[in-house]
Amino acid sequence: MHLNRTLKTTLILVILLSCIGCDQGTKSLARKHLVPGQTLSYFQDTFRLQFMENTGAFLGMGNSMPENLRFTIFTILVAALLLAGLGYILFSSRTELKFILAATLILGGGISNLADRIIYEGSVVDFMNVGIGDLRTGIFNVADMCIMAGTGLLLYIHFRTKGQESQNP
Repeated sequence: MHLNRTLKTTLILVILLSCIGCDQGTKSLARKHLVPGQTLSYFQDTFRLQFMENTGAFLGMGNSMPENLRFTIFTILVAALLLAGLGYILFSSRTELKFILAATLILGGGISNLADRIIYEGSVVDFMNVGIGDLRTGIFNVADMCIMAGTGLLLYIHFRTKGQESQNP
C-alpha cells in the first residue's frame, strides 16, 4: 500500500507520538514506583520489573567510555542520525506503508531514548526483563521495543523483497 504525502506525514506523526508517549509514560511510572536494586517478578519469573539507569547504549555497551565521548556519540551523533532519518522518511519518495511503519518505529524509540539522555544527564531508564531461568534478555524499555520491532520489520521487508527478486529474474 502506498500513501499520499498528507497521509504519510500524519501516520509518521501518530506513530512518533505514540512511541514517545508510551515510552515516556512507562519510564515515568518506573521512576515513580520502582526502587533501584529491587526486582519485581511476575508470571513465574518470566517477566521482571527492575529499575536501572543506563548511561551506555544497547545492553549497556559504552558504559565505561569517558563521559565526553559518550555525550558525543549517544547524544550529538544520535541526534544527527535521527534528524537525518526523519528527513529521509518525510521527504523521500518511498511511500510503502511497511517501510514507513518500520522506519518510524525506530525513530520514535530513538527520539524517546535521546530525550532521556538530554533530560537526565546522559542516562536512559530501563526497567523490563523477560526470560526463563537464567536465559534472560537485558533490561530494556518501551523505546527499545519500538526500535527492535522496527528493525525486525525492516529485515522482513528486505528479505521478502530479496526472495521475490530471486523468483522473478
